[in-house]
Amino acid sequence: METVYYLIQNTLPVAIPLLLVALGGMFSETSGVVNIALEGIMLFGAYFGALFVYFVQDSGLDPQTILILGMLIAAIAGLLYSLLLSFAAINMKANQVITGTSLNMLIPAIILLFSKMYFNSDGVTTSINFYIQKIPVLGDIPILGRMFFQKTYITVIIGFILLIIFTIVFYKTRFGLRLRACGEHPHAADSVGINVYKMRYAGVSLSGILGGIGGFFYSVGVMDGNVNGHTGVAGFGFLALAVMIFGQWRPGKILFASLFFAFLRTLAYSVSLIPFLYNLGINQTYYRMLPYVATMIVLAFTSKKSRAPKSAGIPYDKSLR
Repeated sequence: METVYYLIQNTLPVAIPLLLVALGGMFSETSGVVNIALEGIMLFGAYFGALFVYFVQDSGLDPQTILILGMLIAAIAGLLYSLLLSFAAINMKANQVITGTSLNMLIPAIILLFSKMYFNSDGVTTSINFYIQKIPVLGDIPILGRMFFQKTYITVIIGFILLIIFTIVFYKTRFGLRLRACGEHPHAADSVGINVYKMRYAGVSLSGILGGIGGFFYSVGVMDGNVNGHTGVAGFGFLALAVMIFGQWRPGKILFASLFFAFLRTLAYSVSLIPFLYNLGINQTYYRMLPYVATMIVLAFTSKKSRAPKSAGIPYDKSLR
């Protein structure tokens, strides 16, 4: 039973960044813009969030207050970085895949350069500990309290709150309906007075905000508050894209996919705690490949049934109506 508790407690902090970034990709693609730049946005948000933590960690503020403020900084950073994709893809009608790839390649180089210049290292290393033994009240709930609200991070709670909020926005608001219309039939949306360009900017901006927060939460829950220009976010941005596709651009399914891949990653790093797997004598490196191998297998079997928004990746041009 202790192993079960351990796996659940360590799966959730990994699943939340995947969940948020995949939700960001969902908003972007639902509006009609393919966001390959999620990896770069994650790293940009994580770096600025970690920079903020680095400069205020000795200020005497409560660690959880610092975490929330760092989350806001990361959200703003992700938003600003995503505007580069918005301008290129929407205003300049550039190829969205190439633009996103270039943004992914740009940010690690900037982080390495800046970190070498000012910190003489490959990234930002913080000394603050965001880990909490028990969330008040919730941690006292029998069984569930120990599984979900003990020995964890507050990022888990924030992540589920954001999931609920953005699910309501996506399905139950006029904004969500208009956003989906712009990704499916932009010319029809334009004909009834919806500004397709503004809606696509909004979709990409939301992906920037969620991607920045997801990147910072990755640095908190997986990297203990540190960000490195070489290791970056370990391909989580691309994994989030796979989660989004596996989840069929739907928040509920994206949550399930995030938990699935996060569990595989946690399992891979916890082999020594599971006698059956440990006794097989397989090199742990192979277990650490599990999430990525599973990604390829899942996409291979589900890609035929995947239905992306019809106009995702196609620049909008009024004159083509």
